[in-house]
Amino acid sequence: MVRLNKLYTRTGDDGSSGLGEGSRRSKADLRFAALGDIDEANAAIGVARLSASASSDAILARVQNDLFDLGADVCMPDLDAPGERLQIDPSRVAWLESRIDAATDMLDPLKSFILPGGSPAAAPLHLARTVTRRAERSLTALQAREALNPIALAYINRLSDLLFALARLENDGGRADVLWVPGG
Repeated sequence: MVRLNKLYTRTGDDGSSGLGEGSRRSKADLRFAALGDIDEANAAIGVARLSASASSDAILARVQNDLFDLGADVCMPDLDAPGERLQIDPSRVAWLESRIDAATDMLDPLKSFILPGGSPAAAPLHLARTVTRRAERSLTALQAREALNPIALAYINRLSDLLFALARLENDGGRADVLWVPGG
């Protein structure tokens, strides 16, 4: 278990921060941007949980833990480093897909794009979805420059789909979705 005795170290006062294997980089580095976006998605999910139904909350609790695992994966730049390494794995993507499929089975089919919002429980899920999409863009930019566990991108991509499905569930199974009216 992680133990934090002090919240500040002063080691980042020069604009750098440490990665999981001990190297230091600028806080503006793409890897830290991706890590920050993953953290922000996790915080947005934490807010969404405050209004979510019990069934959505249980799923989101697991997702929050997964996002910490994802961050641990991303903070290790050398995919081939010796020793143990926490990596997000395909079973977590499969788990998301099973939750998406279960949610979709309970939803009315989409006949239009929907606007983010609808109910107090759905709106923060839509916001968490958009923050998750930003994390996906950050991970994609990082992968274009450095090695990255490819499952990380699959996980974050499915997560935004899950958040969309859960938002629709929270909107009375999609019946309270706010439909886009083109030109309206």
